[in-house]
Amino acid sequence: MLPIVHRNTGWIEVICGSMFSGKTEELIRRLRRALIARQKVAIFKPKIDTRYSEDHIVSHSELKIPSQVVENAWEILENSLEAQVVGIDEAQFFDNDLVTVCQKLANMGKRVIVAGLDQDYRGEPFEPIPQLLAVAEYITKTHAICVVCGNPANHTQRKSADKDRVVVGAADIYEARCRNCFEPPEKDNNGTIKLKRSSRENTKESSQ
Repeated sequence: MLPIVHRNTGWIEVICGSMFSGKTEELIRRLRRALIARQKVAIFKPKIDTRYSEDHIVSHSELKIPSQVVENAWEILENSLEAQVVGIDEAQFFDNDLVTVCQKLANMGKRVIVAGLDQDYRGEPFEPIPQLLAVAEYITKTHAICVVCGNPANHTQRKSADKDRVVVGAADIYEARCRNCFEPPEKDNNGTIKLKRSSRENTKESSQ
């Protein structure tokens, strides 16, 4: 339920969870309701995210809504001055300036809705979502379904050998895993990350 607030009072809503958990879908749902109410809405996505569209926010279930592409968080502030509602997708691709920008927007009386991953492929907090959670008025945690066992999934399993923290991809690179089925990468004695072999791959090999 939406809160009852005094006019000109802003707030921050954070939608977080693993990949394939419906974060973008929920973001689009809230933004469409605001548009139906004839509110002025500004929607943003980071330039790095071109998986499905260059000028739309698109969910994995193919829901979409037009958006502006920005290179950094400060561009969001510059382009939101007339908006009543500000939507931001893939927050994990921005730096911690996003926290300051969201705070400024909320202090200006705007409703700010942010969606993003709260953990990276290593299972570690993915900035700036943890910082946003600390200052947000409303938090929604979404869950996917584990592809291994069918339990609620809270982790994003990377299937490729990439070791960079940010690797843009979808089902070709990632899958949802629960706590028990998630296999974080290991580190050798030098602190270098090495990906563990997936239990699914081991099971497949042993059956051949």
